[in-house]
Amino acid sequence: MACRRNSFRPLGLLLAVYGTSAWAAVDFNAQVRPIIESRCIGCHGSERALGGLRLDSSAGAAKAIRAGDPEASPLIRSIALAPTVRGAMPPGGPALSAEQVAVIRQWVSEGASWPAGLTLASARKAAKDDLALVEKLRAKIVANSPEKSAAEMKAYEKPIPGSTVNYQMVPIPGGTFTMGSPEGERGRKKDEGPLHSVAVEPFWMEKFEVTWDEYRLFMFAERDPATQGANPEVDAVSRPTRPYVEMSFGMGINGYPAISMTQHAANKYAQWLSAKTGHFYRLPTEAEWEYACRAGSTTAYSFGDNPSALGEYAWFASNSEEKYQKVGTKKANAWGLHDMHGNVAEWTLDQYDPGFYAKPEAAGVSPLNRPTQPYPHAARGGGWSDDPAQLRCAARVGSDASWKMQDPQLPKSIWYLTDAQFLGFRLVRPLKVPTAAEMFKLWNSGTERD
Repeated sequence: MACRRNSFRPLGLLLAVYGTSAWAAVDFNAQVRPIIESRCIGCHGSERALGGLRLDSSAGAAKAIRAGDPEASPLIRSIALAPTVRGAMPPGGPALSAEQVAVIRQWVSEGASWPAGLTLASARKAAKDDLALVEKLRAKIVANSPEKSAAEMKAYEKPIPGSTVNYQMVPIPGGTFTMGSPEGERGRKKDEGPLHSVAVEPFWMEKFEVTWDEYRLFMFAERDPATQGANPEVDAVSRPTRPYVEMSFGMGINGYPAISMTQHAANKYAQWLSAKTGHFYRLPTEAEWEYACRAGSTTAYSFGDNPSALGEYAWFASNSEEKYQKVGTKKANAWGLHDMHGNVAEWTLDQYDPGFYAKPEAAGVSPLNRPTQPYPHAARGGGWSDDPAQLRCAARVGSDASWKMQDPQLPKSIWYLTDAQFLGFRLVRPLKVPTAAEMFKLWNSGTERD
């Protein structure tokens, strides 16, 4: 799927049109903070201040930083040393990567800005604090989830709190289906087999792909000092850095699908929406996605095997006019879901493994191939630049580092996939509310960095 014909707009042209000022500066919270918390605070924080140095606050860090002058900064000199050299940081290694060093260097050269009043914690303590917030959020979710059986599940439409933007959820009954495709199916690939039986528990799924109207509320959410602390579960969610180009790439915003976000960004949107609404949302698993796409069918497409009818249900290479289109403008499948075929491909939770279906854990109840590495993650449904074969219910694709090929940032963004302008997502809400620990894992796979 990566970079098929007319599947992306070149960044050189877009930067000429939109300018470059938005991506010049290093973002402290998104780029610098994770490095300091994971690599520095263990030795230079509140619990241990080796050498009398603490890097958990602006005042402490100022002892090792000369704002605007990286070459005169002891911190820069120490992180650039080999781990075996006396004075290297972290002592004994492993050394920071070249990209991490470059980020710290650029941050210092830009003035080493530090959010007022912010004290950093070690990555372990930060994760513990985040889990505590998730536990509080789960209590709210349980209290706000009266449905206890599939019979109680109804379709609903709700506004995102603080906005006039609505989203719609459709109930999907639980059941068992045969996942994958038969060997004789036209366009079939080897990673779609072997066929195997999967049981899926009831859940709601978004009727439409997440639109820019919804996603931009998350992208550009500003923390209001007047309400800071009123909803700590919302305040704690990491937000995307400001994009360096207009991220619809000129294809449209109002009513159009959001695109080019990483799986990590989609996961954090799910956490943000959960905190805003008091319902638990996440990405679908591959099994849930295919089950919902099929809507009870056993054919190549939800409407049958003949792709000649695809134009009634999908935007794809033959009719999309080389861009995505507004969501919900094609026919829905039998369960009321629009654009499961085409328009934009959609993220799932799973690590993509072409041989996963042959493993015992692929069958059974609610299988998930939990991510353990940045690439590849599984996307489904095909997009506006794809041919019919890529839009089949069973078609799979794995993400690739080339989907960030034109990203000018160093290191590459954990939020944006510059070359995946065919990729979006939609969320699900399972009937069964998971534990807080499981929620945390589903929103934080730990595989966001290349």
